Amino acid sequence: MENIALAEPGAHLSIWALFMQAGWVVKLVMVGLLCASIWTWAIIVDKLVAYGRMRLALNRFEQVFWSGQSLEELYRTLADRKTTGMGAIFVAAMREWKKSFEKGAKSPLGLQTRIDKAMDLALTREMEKLEGRLGFLATTGSAAPFIGLFGTVIGIMTSFQAIAASKNT
Repeated sequence: MENIALAEPGAHLSIWALFMQAGWVVKLVMVGLLCASIWTWAIIVDKLVAYGRMRLALNRFEQVFWSGQSLEELYRTLADRKTTGMGAIFVAAMREWKKSFEKGAKSPLGLQTRIDKAMDLALTREMEKLEGRLGFLATTGSAAPFIGLFGTVIGIMTSFQAIAASKNT
């Protein structure tokens, strides 16, 4: 068994000093958790900003949509630029409607089905944008306590080994 030095009474007990005295496994766990924490907070801030932007875009679209402006004018305005959220779903529906009438759609039920599918596809794309990297948050949130517990157990084992090595229990 290796001889582990004990901390002197009154030794400097800062976070950095404790980190430097830890074993390599505990250091690895702590660095991993720190990196996961930084990445998690970056995702959280990004999602807060993205959801805020999406809510703002939704409110603006609803305001314009319900303003009484013709749907054709609204479509021309939105089709020329990159739209997100409800605007993208509206543009997909209007594009499918126009395409169907240009080809001479015969069945209103078939037209409704195609527009519904176009809207579902646009909705799926928008949801994928919003849900990106949420899997990492879920995995980190469920695994981090156990990884931290593992580091704690290793640290306690090392402490008990140091106490046993001192033969002063």
